[in-house]
This record gives sequence, structure tokens and C-alpha cells, in this order.
Amino acid sequence: MTTPPGLRERKKQATREALREAALRLAVERGPDQVRVEDIAEAAGVSPRTYNNYFASREQAIVSAVTADREARIAAAVTARPAGVRLTDAVTQAVVEQYTNTGEREQQALLLITTRTALRDAFLDTTADIEPPLTAVIAERLGDTGAQTARVLAASVAAAVRIALEGWLRAAGNAEAAEGFGAGGLVVPSGSLPDQLRAAMAPLAPAFDAAERSTQP
Repeated sequence: MTTPPGLRERKKQATREALREAALRLAVERGPDQVRVEDIAEAAGVSPRTYNNYFASREQAIVSAVTADREARIAAAVTARPAGVRLTDAVTQAVVEQYTNTGEREQQALLLITTRTALRDAFLDTTADIEPPLTAVIAERLGDTGAQTARVLAASVAAAVRIALEGWLRAAGNAEAAEGFGAGGLVVPSGSLPDQLRAAMAPLAPAFDAAERSTQP
């Protein structure tokens, strides 16, 4: 049974949510380049110093509107899969679901992300957050002897997701589009994100299967 968060933790979570909501709202209203950290803090009713306890930049706060708690949801989705489901399938399905099932707010954030290099970089950097909670889930599935393997597998998943997202966000079609990508211009996501995620994670299947076989009597 999971212990409910205490008052202090609930207040911290409420502050984080207020900051990410303010960041996204202001970025949509003014454009990302016209939003300062001080503006986000004021809109959320906190000081800039408090803001810095939660996010290192305005880009992190804006991106958080679409990535909030995603890593925890991926881990929870893997845990929720029936024991008979291959671990590689459970992880792949969880990743695809959490990266493609987005609501209106997430769509707004993604639209902004495709327009600025700094936002795209911050978005890609969040893939590293997948590793710690996924490591714990995989280690539980593999047992005590699989701790190091679990970390390697989880890190590989995070890398595969980043590669898939980089391919999805890559400017395609001509040199002018590629130049726009590097300069911070609009990038239109190319191809199917679910397909790109599955393709990037497919090479990991043998390692996942081998790790599972090692736990069998």
C-alpha cells in the first residue's frame, strides 16, 4: 500500500503544478521568448527564488506541462501489466501509451516545443528521467540479482526514447528545413511517433528476454 503524501509534499506538488501551468499559459499568450522566470513566478504566486527550487529555466517549466510525471506513469503502467506479458512488451507498450496519449494542454505544449530549439532540447532531456523509476520496476521483476541489469536496461530505454523523439522532431524534406531546425525555426514532426518509438526500442528485446530467462528456475 502506498502511503499518501503528507501536507508538505502536497504543497510542493501544488506549487510545481501552478508553475508549469503559468509557464504554459504565458508562453501561449505571449510566445516563449517573451516570458521571463519572474513572470512565471509572479503568475504562480511565488518568488523567483522559489521558482528556482523547482525548475532551472523557463524552458523546463514549459516542457513540464507535457512531460509532468510521465516517468512515474510509465513505471506504473509496466507494473500494471499482467505477469505473463513479456517484459520488453510491457515496457514498450507503456512508453508508447504515455508518449502518445495527450490531451489539449499537452498538445499546446508540443506545438510550442516544435518552434524553439531550447524547448526541443529541454523536451529531449526529460527522457533521462525515465531511468530511475523504470530501473526500480525492472529490478523488482528480475529479483535481487538483477539490479545492475535493470539499470542498464532502463538507461537503454531512455536512450532509445530520446533517439525516437529526435527522429520524430527532425526537420525533413530539404536543407532549408534542416537549417530552420538548427536556428530554432518551426519543425513539423515527421512520421508516426508510436512507430518510431517501437522501432527504436526493438533492438532491446533480446536483452530484455535474456534478463527474464535468467530469473527462471
